[in-house]
Amino acid sequence: MTGLRRRRPEASALRAGDVLHLTREASPQFARPIWVRLIRVLDWTTYDGWWWVDVYQLGPDGNATARRSLFLRRSGVRVLTPPPPVSQRRPRVGALG
Repeated sequence: MTGLRRRRPEASALRAGDVLHLTREASPQFARPIWVRLIRVLDWTTYDGWWWVDVYQLGPDGNATARRSLFLRRSGVRVLTPPPPVSQRRPRVGALG
């Protein structure tokens, strides 16, 4: 099966824009935990159970402060689950039930 690329199933579950919380579980470099927004999981050869990722590091206000490439332990990455979307539709005035 030449020419086919295998994808890690765990990496395919992540999407660009996901917010990740990184602590020492993800890597010893995060003695002080940080929040990041995922740009992409890089397809670089590495040790089993680890990823290289491109991210934007987030500041306290949630805005990007730096772009970084990080080496992370897969099992230590925590994805922030967003709240369900709030409907922007307003009920029509005078609409019948």
